[in-house]
Amino acid sequence: MQLGMIGLGRMGGNIVRRLLRDGHTAVVFDQNPDAVASLVAEGAVGAASLEEFVSKLDVPRAAWVMLPAGAITEATVAKLGDLMASDDVIIDGGNSFYKDDIRRAAELKPKGIHYVDVGTSGGVWGLERGYCMMIGGDTDALDRLDPIFKTLAPGIGTIPRTPGRDGRDARAEEGYIHAGPSGAGHFVKMVHNGIEYGLMQAYAEGFDILKHANSKDLPEGQRFDLNIGDIAEVWRRGSVVSSWLLDLTAGALAGDENLTDFSGFVADSGEGRWTLNAAIEESVPANVLSAALYARFRSREDASYADKLLSAMRKGFGGHVEPK
Repeated sequence: MQLGMIGLGRMGGNIVRRLLRDGHTAVVFDQNPDAVASLVAEGAVGAASLEEFVSKLDVPRAAWVMLPAGAITEATVAKLGDLMASDDVIIDGGNSFYKDDIRRAAELKPKGIHYVDVGTSGGVWGLERGYCMMIGGDTDALDRLDPIFKTLAPGIGTIPRTPGRDGRDARAEEGYIHAGPSGAGHFVKMVHNGIEYGLMQAYAEGFDILKHANSKDLPEGQRFDLNIGDIAEVWRRGSVVSSWLLDLTAGALAGDENLTDFSGFVADSGEGRWTLNAAIEESVPANVLSAALYARFRSREDASYADKLLSAMRKGFGGHVEPK
């Protein structure tokens, strides 16, 4: 199947590569001509403008936008809406705000253009591991795009099946779901990222306590000089707190237990704030998630070891490099 990709950064480029490996075809566009040339060398069809990009897509067209949330995505979707025709599909796979998805879908509907929002998780590892996808949009568009999503998803792999799921949508076990109408995909991904904040903060604080177990504030007989890297490694193996985030933590600590390459400045990309706004609108308490977001704010004033570990995890799963 053919897919057009706009935005060939950390995730967009690898999404195209995963599709090409499975026999799909791709038309690609990016403001950086070198990024386009790199994928053309791997078998994609390049375009030098959005107009050329649309002209090279087979009808009915499918164009995936993988750009930073905000003005650039807004402008690109609007431009595609002018260039594309009835029964075409515009996909936003970035981390857009779900209410923007609802509005865009409504704006494109009179033209007969389908709008699909794909909350995409997998970071820089998605090329090999696959991408977990939470998808919003109408059923007809998703059914048409299913071969794309099936290739991008991780598949069942070696994860044991969950007892009692017989008769349920099998796509969830493959690593992707139709979450609901336009906006639902990014809503689910937004909450996913809010939870991610809380998980990362819990690991960071716990390892900070371990790191300071030999503090001079403690009585001498109660101090421990612990090997933090070994603790991360042993917890990966059979522990109830094992996870991919812990795997990334262990990798970072094996390289440098003091995390000297990390400033401790921890950015937030918006989803944590949006999650808390949703919690307020729904009158749902979110004590842990709000504390995790506030901890990121505090990190920009006075970095701690916990903040450095958060930075290390963000670099591990998403290639994020914090300012020094």
